Amino acid sequence: MTPFGEKLRAIRAARNLALKDMAAGLQVSPAYLSAMEHGRRGKPSRRFVHRVCQFLGIIWDDAEELQNLADLSHPRVAVDTAGLSPRATLLANLLAERIATMDAATLERLLALVDPSSPASETEGEQGAAGQSTLREDS
Repeated sequence: MTPFGEKLRAIRAARNLALKDMAAGLQVSPAYLSAMEHGRRGKPSRRFVHRVCQFLGIIWDDAEELQNLADLSHPRVAVDTAGLSPRATLLANLLAERIATMDAATLERLLALVDPSSPASETEGEQGAAGQSTLREDS
């Protein structure tokens, strides 16, 4: 699941929206919306995020935050270390090799190192590398 998918699913659940109802409102198939929530469709387009915000009535800072999450939600990341130090290349390769087996605490420590402004707390129940967003679910 991506940060965008995690937040989208949380908002949908908080508003008691069925997947098929939200999909219909967005004029996409339930399979497409499910794939977006689970990170199987690539990074959401700006147009899709805009449609989500319109459908859910999300505006201003909350809409910008949702777009920022979408921008950070490509499930298959490529890192070009050409021209960087050998240590940078080593780090990128080790991270790619080991990220799937890291526990939530390790992911949070790494995230805090590379993005000190990232929230430290996790969303309710399910834990992931993205942490909890400040986007209000009652917007």
